[in-house]
Amino acid sequence: MNKQYDVVIAGAGPVGCLIAERLASQLNWQVLLIDKRNHVAGNCFDTFHDSGLMIHRYGPHYFRSNNKNLIEYLTQFTDWIPGNYIVKSSTGGELFPFPINLLTLGQFFKIANLDADGAQKLLEEKREKIEHPANSEEFVLSRVGREMYESFYLNYTLKQWAIHPRDLAPSVCGRIPVRLNKDERYVDHEYQLTPAKGFTELFKKMVDHPNIEVRLETDFNDIRSTIKPAKATIYTGPIDEYFGCTFGKLPWRSLEFDFQEKPVEFEQPCVQINYPNDYDYTRTVEIKHVTGQQHPHTVISYEYPKAEGDPYYPIPMEQNHLLYEKYKVLAEKETIDNNVFFCGRLAEYKYYNTDEVLELALKTFEKIKAQHGN
Repeated sequence: MNKQYDVVIAGAGPVGCLIAERLASQLNWQVLLIDKRNHVAGNCFDTFHDSGLMIHRYGPHYFRSNNKNLIEYLTQFTDWIPGNYIVKSSTGGELFPFPINLLTLGQFFKIANLDADGAQKLLEEKREKIEHPANSEEFVLSRVGREMYESFYLNYTLKQWAIHPRDLAPSVCGRIPVRLNKDERYVDHEYQLTPAKGFTELFKKMVDHPNIEVRLETDFNDIRSTIKPAKATIYTGPIDEYFGCTFGKLPWRSLEFDFQEKPVEFEQPCVQINYPNDYDYTRTVEIKHVTGQQHPHTVISYEYPKAEGDPYYPIPMEQNHLLYEKYKVLAEKETIDNNVFFCGRLAEYKYYNTDEVLELALKTFEKIKAQHGN
């Protein structure tokens, strides 16, 4: 317990693991990496169901990137298999490709052989003429019109957020593209890969370094007053909790997962089906489509949004952004005064995909290296 650490990293998710590895291997720092959960990898954690099938415990992670350098870096710690990311949306008793593309439009509006020019004209007829959308409802109406909005977006958003789309920022639905081609992939990044042995193994290997001590089931608040690192602290937890919620708690949406084994090789035609209008759950995920495991059974995850529980999604409303900005001012002062660096989804109250948060972690490492490196 008397060991001197150069850095304490609170949170052994993707950000914490990557920065720990970089500081240990590139700067030869002694790193203490802690997490209050009993595992590394954060929400990317995958594990094995009683059936022997791998599951994504905290929801599916579809890794993709356009950054070749990031892929090359991660390849030190994992082999890859292709990411088979196909999503469909169930509405009106049919399954439609999602995000919306030419096939979705043709199927929904019952137009055979719809091409890009025809789709452009169709959308121009259907969309509402809103030049500067002020919220998610207006954003979707301005792109695809009311019929598709009500079939694919409205009720899904109400379930996911318990907030009407007119009260959410345009960016919430703006993350979902509308394609004028027949590309059915969920994303269109250059690299769509998944770790061959899973995300947990990737991050375990990342922090398997003699300069890194990993302590699980350890809360940052229990050690912050007793372990003082020589050079820096990296904090990846909720920013409001770091400052004792002095301005009040930042609100989050949470999730609950129900994993059910099915006595068939595959239950779904693709990894994910969205249910905007039916059931209490928002989507079902059969991650076996992505992991590539050979098994006579499968496991389906049913995903239920909740108001309370582990923080998953920051709620993108103006008052929440303004509250976060108050904490951000304190965080910037803490960085200057005490070399505490705040990084990641929880620490920045911002939704990041896995590739985005890993790139952010690399930038944070470079900032620390410039300030403290040899």
